[in-house]
Amino acid sequence: MTDIHIEERMNHFRVQGLSLLFIEQGHISKMEHHGTLEAGTKRKVNAHSLFHACSISKFLTSLLVMSLVEQDYLNLDEDVNKKLISWKVPDSRFTKHTKVTLRNLLCHQSGIVDPAHSFPPLNARDAYPTMKDLLNGKTPYCKRAIEVSNEPWHAFHYSDAGYCIIQLLIEDVMQQPFENSMEQFIFKPLHMENSTFSTSMINSHEKTYACGHHQNGQLVAENYPTYPYPAACGLWTTPTDLAQFLLEFIAAIKGASQIGISAMLAKAVLEPQGGKEWTGLGVFLEGAQQEVEISSLGWGVGFQCMLVAYPYLEKGFIVMTNTDVGVHQMQGIIGELYRSFMNST
Repeated sequence: MTDIHIEERMNHFRVQGLSLLFIEQGHISKMEHHGTLEAGTKRKVNAHSLFHACSISKFLTSLLVMSLVEQDYLNLDEDVNKKLISWKVPDSRFTKHTKVTLRNLLCHQSGIVDPAHSFPPLNARDAYPTMKDLLNGKTPYCKRAIEVSNEPWHAFHYSDAGYCIIQLLIEDVMQQPFENSMEQFIFKPLHMENSTFSTSMINSHEKTYACGHHQNGQLVAENYPTYPYPAACGLWTTPTDLAQFLLEFIAAIKGASQIGISAMLAKAVLEPQGGKEWTGLGVFLEGAQQEVEISSLGWGVGFQCMLVAYPYLEKGFIVMTNTDVGVHQMQGIIGELYRSFMNST
């Protein structure tokens, strides 16, 4: 499956812990777990170890949206202000003719640009900010009010703020916290028992969570970085649970979804959006038709991870680490594992 000596490469990049999984022919074909959850301890990584998935959260958010669209709670192409209650996207000259929708939020083409230095991890001394205050620029995590700064569909701007708006829309429509909807519509039906968007879970189940580490091997501040924007980057999970999610997506494309997503909506995730061949709905794209590759990368304080899949070929690759090695995933051990996976399949 891979010709890499994983523990040697972990030592080279100073990666503390790593969990890896391969999917072939629609089934998990191999799992490996290496290293420790916390430097200097004997807490070994295993199949139940939770890592911070960072922006892989966006892929799950996208499929939750599809589930709610399927059930007529949401509409991909409707002005989000029609259903937003607790906050509205400010009207401007940029939204006069083209509105902000779930579709252009999911593919980062809504015209919203994140303010510089926004969306860091939660400071342990701070109270959990409300999404309304965050979007209004009243928190240290986003010091400027969110607004549309160019016409929707005009350009691509990777945006955590856009996913905050998606989160708030889901909460307003479903009248419950975002993580409750994720639990109800995704985690429970797919038996993702080692996945959570709840930061309170870490305190009570600390021994199963991976601590974050800097590239020098030192623990990050607070050990378990949390982000008060679950839909954008709040997921803690395992490769095994992500595999269950990915296999559901593959099944949905074939019209065999367990959570009731039609093949048409599942395939919409894979369709290039706004004339950009490389961005779908909540994932990035490479190739086309039966050989289309989807990818979702996570990179935050103390963690790096990657999910790659060929949905029509029913194969995939998931790797999670509890170390930020200081370079893009493709330049570190994750990239080496990805290339080995590509060469072996």
